[in-house]
Amino acid sequence: MQSMNDGTAMGQAEPAGPWYALYTRHQHEKVVADLLARKGFEIFLPLYTAVHRWKDRAKTLTLPLYPSYVFLRGGLEPRLAIVTTPGVVGIVGFAGRPGVIPQTEIEAVRRVIGSTLKAEPHPFLKCGQRVRVVDGPLGGIEGILVRKKSFYRLVLSVELLQKSIAVEIDAWMIEPVGQPRLGAVSARVATPVFA
Repeated sequence: MQSMNDGTAMGQAEPAGPWYALYTRHQHEKVVADLLARKGFEIFLPLYTAVHRWKDRAKTLTLPLYPSYVFLRGGLEPRLAIVTTPGVVGIVGFAGRPGVIPQTEIEAVRRVIGSTLKAEPHPFLKCGQRVRVVDGPLGGIEGILVRKKSFYRLVLSVELLQKSIAVEIDAWMIEPVGQPRLGAVSARVATPVFA
């Protein structure tokens, strides 16, 4: 897994601020991410590799996990500099207001692409059992469990975009959400957790 222009420039502190999604023209995600990064914006474009087969050949391609979307962090004061970037269609939102993407959703996607697990785009799901990963590189991440053939997949969603990705996971690594975490002393006793 990889990401393009993860937004943190060397030697700079990571800027704070909410995450937003930009809707791009079809197959312009990498160009938009590069242009916005050159303008000084913090962007995040999660990518995955896939093999596409044609009649005469097969080729490995690096594609966006969220086709037609690029994530941007920080203030939108320089809105004109953003929306006039070639390939940008607009800022995703509701009723004329930009929609904020929770940091936890962005962090979950970053952890998936930073791991060695295979991830790919997945249809957005609203129903199904919500689970939490209890062990491994994705420990603590919550998503929806689905089964594809003999494999289990954890579906992670970005609600604002109504888009999801799926990552293969072992069934022993998860527990249903709503049950106490493994090793918890009591639901009433708050204990500090140090990462």
